[in-house]
Amino acid sequence: MTIHAHALLFDNDGTLVSSYDSVVRCWTRWAGEYGVTAERLRGVELHGRTAAEIIADLLPADLVPEAVARVEQLEVEDVAGVRPLPGTLEFLDSLPADRWAVVTSATRRLAEARLQAAGITPKSLVSAEDVTHGKPDPEPYLLAARQLGVDPAHCVVFEDAPAGLRAARAAGMATVALATTHRAGELDADLVVDNLAALSALVRDARVEISVRG
Repeated sequence: MTIHAHALLFDNDGTLVSSYDSVVRCWTRWAGEYGVTAERLRGVELHGRTAAEIIADLLPADLVPEAVARVEQLEVEDVAGVRPLPGTLEFLDSLPADRWAVVTSATRRLAEARLQAAGITPKSLVSAEDVTHGKPDPEPYLLAARQLGVDPAHCVVFEDAPAGLRAARAAGMATVALATTHRAGELDADLVVDNLAALSALVRDARVEISVRG
């Protein structure tokens, strides 16, 4: 299968980088500080959502701003073990810098800390502060398409989370799901692969051809 696109839009955590160990450490510490039990924390979907949305499910509204700032500080300070997922650096290196962007539910400060730890420097980055509505709303991906000057119909999104895939479909974009944090059967996309190591990209004039390796 080959997918043609003029721009490639990537989620960050679970798509380009593995931040799982940091997330677990930081949110466990945060939960202890705010009296959130491990059982309650396990009952909330952490992946593919903003910290504000997660915390709003766990704490009274008046505590949310302070609690969001606290967990962000913990995560920015603890990027130990954050690393690129298999195939990420090679795949990105095959792309022109103006043909791809990172679209994340994290704050810009946190996203940049994790990307730097993984050795990734995107020219374009859409973060939580840049949008009014986060994933699964299409706004983040539509904004990234505008930044790159590409029609949404000519974009392909790479995601590992169902919420992000829903956002991409709502934006009218093709989707590639990476089975890094969810089972393949839980991911509804045009193409599902294990990670970016399974794919190759060939740039032809205005188009990028994304194919599954032999």
